[in-house]
Amino acid sequence: MKKLLAVYLLISILLMPATFAQTRRAAQSPASAGVDVLILGGTVVTMDAERRVIEDGAVAIRGQEIMRVGKRSEMAGVRTRRTINAAGKIIIPGLINTHTHIPMTLFRGIADDLDLQEWLTKFIFPAEAKNVNEAFVRAGTRLGLAEMIRGGTTTYCDMYYFEDAIADESKKAGVRGVLGETVLDFPAPDNKTWEAGLAYTERFIKKWQNDPIIVPAVAPHAPYTVSQEHLLEARRLSDRLNAPLIIHLAEANTETEFIQQKHQGKRPIEFVESIGFLSERTIAAHVIQANERELDILKSRGVGVAHNPQSNMKLAAGIAPVPEMLSRNIDVGLGTDGAASNNDLSMWEEMDTAAKLHKISSGDPKTLSAEQAFMMATIGGARVLNLEKLIGSIEVGKRADIAIVDFDDLHQVPFYNVYSHLVYATKAHDVRTVIIDGRVVMLDRVLLTLNESAIKKDANTYRRRIIESLKQ
Repeated sequence: MKKLLAVYLLISILLMPATFAQTRRAAQSPASAGVDVLILGGTVVTMDAERRVIEDGAVAIRGQEIMRVGKRSEMAGVRTRRTINAAGKIIIPGLINTHTHIPMTLFRGIADDLDLQEWLTKFIFPAEAKNVNEAFVRAGTRLGLAEMIRGGTTTYCDMYYFEDAIADESKKAGVRGVLGETVLDFPAPDNKTWEAGLAYTERFIKKWQNDPIIVPAVAPHAPYTVSQEHLLEARRLSDRLNAPLIIHLAEANTETEFIQQKHQGKRPIEFVESIGFLSERTIAAHVIQANERELDILKSRGVGVAHNPQSNMKLAAGIAPVPEMLSRNIDVGLGTDGAASNNDLSMWEEMDTAAKLHKISSGDPKTLSAEQAFMMATIGGARVLNLEKLIGSIEVGKRADIAIVDFDDLHQVPFYNVYSHLVYATKAHDVRTVIIDGRVVMLDRVLLTLNESAIKKDANTYRRRIIESLKQ
C-alpha cells in the first residue's frame, strides 16, 4: 500500500509542471483569456517578412500588443471587450512619418515658391523668432497630431524647439513619436546658447527615455548651422544616453557648396564621416546630395534616411537617389517635412509622389514599385527609426499600431491590387479608424483624444498673430 501511494505521489509530481504549463498557455491564449480589441473582416496587409495579405482577416489585441493575426474564421470563440467591424476595408500597419517639424503646421502657406536658403533666412527663421514660444508649439503640435491621426500616421519623427512640450502633447493624444530637441549655434526660441540647448536636451532625454510611446532624441540642426565641435558634442550625448541622433544632411546644393568651402572641399556626408559623427543611431533627413561613395558611407555606418519627396520638389532642392539607396539595403523611410514646406502631413501623398518621382527621374516605370513605396511608409520607416522590433508590421508580439482604411469610395472602385490602390488611389480621408499602442484614438473618423474644434480655433488665432508680426 505504501509503495502504491509513493508511486502515485511521484507520478503526480512529475505531471504537475506539464499541467501547470498547459494551464498557463490556456490562460494566455486569446480564446480563453479574452482580448481588448478584436478587428474582424477586411483584408490585413501585414508587411511581415512574407508580405502576407490575409483576406477576410482578423487581428486580436490585448493591452498594447497584437496577440493574434489570421483569418476571421480562426477567431471563433475569442472573447473581446470591443469588436471593430472591418468588413470591406483594409487593415494596415500605422504609417510612419520619418521627418517633420510638427508645430510648423501654424506656418502652413506662410511663404511658398522660394529656394531653400531664401525661404529659411528671410521668412521662416524671422517668423519663428517673433512667434515661437511654448504655447505656440503646443497649439501647432495638437493641430499636426490631429492631421496625422486622421491620415493614419501613428508614429512620427520630429525636430523642433520646446520638444518637451511636443512630447507632452503627443503623449496626451496617444501618438508615438521619436522626438528630437533641435540644437544649433545661434539663439533658438527655447534656448539662447548652445550650452543651454544641450543641457535642455539632456534633461529632456532623461525625462522621457523609458516612456512606452515617446523616444527622446538629440537633433543638431545641420552641418551648416552647427559647428564641428558641437556636432561631436551632440554625438557624444547620443552615445552616452543611447538616444537617436537626428540631422538634416546633404539637403541642397547651397549646403554642399558651403561645407566644401569651409572644410577643404569635403561634401556634407564626407565631412560628417571624417569627424566621426555618424552612427547606427543617426537619422538623416533628405540626403539629396549623395554620390555612390557617400551612399556606401551611409550603409557602412547603419544610417537611416528620411526621404521627403514633396518638400524636396517644392523647394527645388533636388531628387534623392532612393533607388540606389534601396539597392544597397540602406534603410529608407518617407517623411512629409514640416507643413511650411509641403504643405500637409499626408503620408499618402508622399507614397504616391515617391513612386512617381523616381519613375520619371530614372526613365523607368518599374522603378520604385507601389509595394516598395508602401514598405517605406511602414516597416521601412520603422527600420529608419530603429523601432522595427516594435512597429511597422502587423505581427504577433508587436505593438498594436493599426489603421483601418475604407476601400469603397468612387476613386477606389474597382479594386484589383491592394498595393496599387493603397499608393496610387487612397487618400488621407479614406482612413476610418486608428489604433496606437492598443488605444483607439480615432473611431469611424471621430477623434477620441483631441478636440478638433478647439484646435482649429487656436490655429486661426495664431494666424492673425503671425500676420501682424510679419508687418513689423
